[in-house]
Amino acid sequence: MSDIEFINGLVFKLRAENAPDYLLAKFSIKRAELIAWLQSRDDEWINGEAKVSKTSGKPYAAVDNWKPSGAKGGTTPDRRIPSMAPADDSDIPF
Repeated sequence: MSDIEFINGLVFKLRAENAPDYLLAKFSIKRAELIAWLQSRDDEWINGEAKVSKTSGKPYAAVDNWKPSGAKGGTTPDRRIPSMAPADDSDIPF
């Protein structure tokens, strides 16, 4: 397994039990830290994942470096969970 690359300046928090079903997670951005981290990268797209530590149970943001075999740069795959993707734009509440 490869090393985890954390996204500096981006912190996830798991939703509270009494939160509405449509709330998946909360996140906080430490602007200066996230900007510095982004400026250290050359990628056009940076994919990330919200994960939970197996040992501490704390959520964290990590870089998703997965690339399909034969992938070309400049595009990002659509890897949404099918049950979470709205059928059309009219399902989006904003």
